[in-house]
Amino acid sequence: MRTDPAQASARAFEQRRDRLRGVAFRMLGSATEAEDAVQEAWLRLSGTATDIADLDGWLTTVVSRICLDVLRARARRAEVASPEGSARVATGAGVDPEAEALRADSVGRALLVVLDTLGPEERVAFVLHDLFAVPFAEIAPMLGRTPATTKKLASRARLRVHAPARSEPAQLLAHQAAVTAFVRAAREGDLGGLLAVLAPDVVRTADPAALSPGMALVVRGARAVAEGALALRRRSREAALLLVDGAPGLVVPGLTGGPDFVVTFRVRDGRITAYDVVAAPDRLAALTLSLLA
Repeated sequence: MRTDPAQASARAFEQRRDRLRGVAFRMLGSATEAEDAVQEAWLRLSGTATDIADLDGWLTTVVSRICLDVLRARARRAEVASPEGSARVATGAGVDPEAEALRADSVGRALLVVLDTLGPEERVAFVLHDLFAVPFAEIAPMLGRTPATTKKLASRARLRVHAPARSEPAQLLAHQAAVTAFVRAAREGDLGGLLAVLAPDVVRTADPAALSPGMALVVRGARAVAEGALALRRRSREAALLLVDGAPGLVVPGLTGGPDFVVTFRVRDGRITAYDVVAAPDRLAALTLSLLA
């Protein structure tokens, strides 16, 4: 019995769907957009009459080019919306935030947030080479660049993703421990845990966009600050621990991976003396985000 070519093609595609979805999600940071990109790749495959010798390579190329188009369109929209290139916060009509958050957990919220700070070509080069081991010679035609230039794009992205901390190891560990204890206590609704990690005279400042109506821009004192942190317990569950301007901080991502708001901390003797909730687009755009080693 002869195999129906259409059925064989569909079966081959389904065997590769999870990998393609993973590629697209890491590029786009959105489960919905990633699924759309994979579905578009299937439509192109099903409309191709010729046999494809290297189906893995062909599909990866198609998905990558679709994602690159989406990233470039995002960049153009961001430039029109804000000449300063401020951070993007997606509203995503029809997107389920809970599903997005669960998918982000599976590949690392922190990585998605940092990837969203890269330019479209840098992101594609880094994701394909560093995360999926695609050779530069295969990535270059997707970007319209030479392999050497593509390698430079990935290298530049790598330096941003893994930018070093700006403090000594012991200081970095103490700072990270305090921030980790803070976010853990906030997630668990643990008032005592928050009071233990906050200095008695701690000060919390915040941009208006980060707060619910009626909340104060400046709060002083450990108990008042702790109670305010507990009021934002749900958002703290979405937070990712990253380096923010070289020091451990927290980032709460928007639906496509970029920051909704960022929390920077000052720590002394193992306790948090101040933290600032940054949500204004111009301030977000000025921050450098990278992964903790």
